[in-house]
Amino acid sequence: MSKLSLIARGLVRENPTFVLVLGMCPTLATTTSAMNGLEMGLATMFVLILSNMVISLVSPVVPDKVHIPVYIVIIATFVTVLQLLMQAYVPDVYRTLGLFIPLIVVNCIVLGRAEAFASRNGVLDSALDGIGIGAGFTLSLTVIGLVREILGSGAAFGFKLFPGDGILAFVMAPGAFLVLGYLMAIFRKFIKK
Repeated sequence: MSKLSLIARGLVRENPTFVLVLGMCPTLATTTSAMNGLEMGLATMFVLILSNMVISLVSPVVPDKVHIPVYIVIIATFVTVLQLLMQAYVPDVYRTLGLFIPLIVVNCIVLGRAEAFASRNGVLDSALDGIGIGAGFTLSLTVIGLVREILGSGAAFGFKLFPGDGILAFVMAPGAFLVLGYLMAIFRKFIKK
């Protein structure tokens, strides 16, 4: 498999949100705006790339009986580093995303890629897989957030597009499910062609 296809696979064929239907908690909860979706996606990508790289290095020496706990400790370490960096350098983003940053530890996308890919491949391929899956997750969260923000408040990335208010339901939980469902159907229709 080529290096470029490792990245492209995470964007389309194995898109974590629209194809694999993973990471639904942050997908539905943090995408009230495009910027929130982008920030959550980038935070997850940071953890995904670094944890994939370290897990690919340590997996040959980790006994099968304890590999999942070891992977979780590695992921939790990078989430802690991310939290500290966000608190120090982008405190507003950290306050906005709040609880969902620590939940990256148990995000099935990160642990799933560790188990399915990083534990069986080299460091470079694992990093590229992390980039691809992370970019796919970031792109899908940003698109969902953008659609919800436009329909819910009439803005895009915080810039007002039309006067008045949007449809409040789209910035609430029901809107998240509706937008996700429609975008998932559209995405799957186009990738089948």
